[in-house]
Amino acid sequence: MLRQEYGGKIMIFDKATKKDIGVLTELRIAYLNEDLGVVSDENLKLMQATLPSYYEKHLNKDLMVYVARDEMDIVSCAFLLIVEKPMSPSFITGKTGTVLNVYTKPECRKKGYAKKLMTMMLEDAKTEGVSIIELKATKDGYSLYKSVGFEDVVAKYHNMKIMLQ
Repeated sequence: MLRQEYGGKIMIFDKATKKDIGVLTELRIAYLNEDLGVVSDENLKLMQATLPSYYEKHLNKDLMVYVARDEMDIVSCAFLLIVEKPMSPSFITGKTGTVLNVYTKPECRKKGYAKKLMTMMLEDAKTEGVSIIELKATKDGYSLYKSVGFEDVVAKYHNMKIMLQ
């Protein structure tokens, strides 16, 4: 935990705990609403019902969630999902990370909270032996990620997916 003054306020930067699961669910949905547009009522109900159990199972195991608190209110978060794969020269430890859900409440943006969380995340990931961390940057987040060291990826591979559900 780190207590630091930002703009005259004492902010607490820390990892989320199980007592934060309700707020993490709200912040995930807020992020998705901003990123994808309004989530359908059906999907919203499904996420509200299932995200808490996901967090219960994964939080501080293979899902690290960094939060900025103004008093007790979480105003910013950043998720790091860590996966262990068979090692390769591209990820020599076998541990890879994916950044998800970097989100700051609209009224708290442009104060450096997300950058501080990303810096904490990268320091912890290095300590944990994570070889590489990837993310997909939104237009709004691109400069933040560049400022903490992320680079554009140019690869001989095509980024592909298939939707099964």
